[in-house]
Amino acid sequence: MIQAKVKLTFPTRLQFVVQTGTGHKLLIDDTVGQTGPKPIELMAAALAGCTAFDVATFLRSKKHKTLTEYVVSVEAEQKPTPPQVFTNVRIHHSITGEAIDPQSVKEAIQLSETKYCSVGAMVRQSGAQITTTYDIHPVELDRETKPTEPQTTAA
Repeated sequence: MIQAKVKLTFPTRLQFVVQTGTGHKLLIDDTVGQTGPKPIELMAAALAGCTAFDVATFLRSKKHKTLTEYVVSVEAEQKPTPPQVFTNVRIHHSITGEAIDPQSVKEAIQLSETKYCSVGAMVRQSGAQITTTYDIHPVELDRETKPTEPQTTAA
């Protein structure tokens, strides 16, 4: 079972301390207080983290690839009226490493999107359209080697 608690920290502000079931703590806030992320930002971060763990694990464990840098960016549009759920989500994977091939990356992303990433499944089931792109950067770029053009996977 996943658990989390939030506790109001100051009666005069909307700032909360979150404590996860595993004991980790962080602040959440609104745009007025600006002392921590908004809860909806944590949803985007959770999606980025969920798919990043899946893809990196697959590339390292199943494809025996060496990643030297990996960045996942999530941008989400929201419905303008409450509840302001995500409507369109763009996920971009930027992978740097040794001998990283597009087919392995596509396979890793597809498995994350269709089987493993719980957060992505929740976002998708809320009705959001998810678009995923990626690019690959070799470890050492020389004059002849350039990053791949961003690729889009079918979600």
